[in-house]
Amino acid sequence: MISVYNKFISFINTIQGKIAFYPTLFSITGFSFALLMLYLEKEGISAFVLEHIPQLVINNADTAKTLLSFLTGGIISIMVFSFSMVMVLLNQASSNFSPRVLPGLISNRNHQYILGVYLATILYNIFTLVGINPQENDKYQLPGFSVLIGIVFTVICLGAFLYFIHSISQAIQVNNILDHIYKKAKNRLESLLEHETEKDPCFPDTSSWKTYYSSKTGYFQNIAINNLKTICTEHDIQLKILPFQGMFILKNVPIIQINREVEDDLIKNIFSNFNFAKGEFVEDNYVLAFKQIAEIGMKAMSPGINDPGTAISTIDYLTELFAIRLRKSDKTIFNSKENNALIEITTINFKELLYQVMVSYRTYCKHDLSCIQKLFIMFKYLLLQEALLPEYHDALLAEAKLLY
Repeated sequence: MISVYNKFISFINTIQGKIAFYPTLFSITGFSFALLMLYLEKEGISAFVLEHIPQLVINNADTAKTLLSFLTGGIISIMVFSFSMVMVLLNQASSNFSPRVLPGLISNRNHQYILGVYLATILYNIFTLVGINPQENDKYQLPGFSVLIGIVFTVICLGAFLYFIHSISQAIQVNNILDHIYKKAKNRLESLLEHETEKDPCFPDTSSWKTYYSSKTGYFQNIAINNLKTICTEHDIQLKILPFQGMFILKNVPIIQINREVEDDLIKNIFSNFNFAKGEFVEDNYVLAFKQIAEIGMKAMSPGINDPGTAISTIDYLTELFAIRLRKSDKTIFNSKENNALIEITTINFKELLYQVMVSYRTYCKHDLSCIQKLFIMFKYLLLQEALLPEYHDALLAEAKLLY
């Protein structure tokens, strides 16, 4: 049961980044609420409200049908406009910044909530409209209270639309995009640092271990680590994951090493806890934040845009992320409750990460003195920070010399 639960949680974390996830949940909620109100109308809720607050209940069938039809059509128009604005946002972000930032913008929960409110209100109004019987003369049978709630939901949609316009105008600003990427990467790094403070990063040599190969193709996005720890404990094995997170895995390439040969069923069980996808998110892989921020800086320094101010902002955010990364080990080890090493996950080391970022800045920013000066300030700041390993400062000095 625990294994199934952990896989379910991993699946939920993956689909939360899809733009249709929360709108679908809201739609189901709106449909269910409409059915609930139809049931309450049969129980006489409109009659009760009409008896105590008659000013709030519409008791004319034609008026109710016309009003709901008008409100539903208006919300559909607003929703279409909102979806169009999202597409414009994604197109502009891809053109001006980097296509890599699109998954983060698509997974913006505020925008998903607003689109979900639209869909829920549309479904509620439609099913309430279906429940109105124009041939019924008894005013107590008319779902007047349900119509009132539909009007309230429509007013909420109008408020949500105003907020959406404000939010979409803020989301396209480069400083907000950078800050959003930075916060997610910072949270991810700090979470990994908390894990490392309690674990001993010792792991045996794996050169003689049995190697197993991938049966799928895609980006190695995430792992159900709790399931793998349980499997290793139950079968008394140790496991090393060879590709680093975010790497594109081809079929039949080495993916894991185990300290002994195991059955095929166990290998299938282990592989079922690997999440392959065609995209990736900063919440799962902090290295992606370095790539995204650097690419925004490179785009800003391209001849067609030539925006040194944005490039300098990207260097500021990278400086803070590198300062946090200095405190993290190059190895990620997961131990058992008895503090025995079970799983080692290959991660990109600090030297390689710094090189991949700096090679782009050296190429695109060498003609702009303000950016070069900012990069040297970054190196000076990072060399003054405490590092987990002395090799980190050596890598910083080597990159500073290359920049000079």
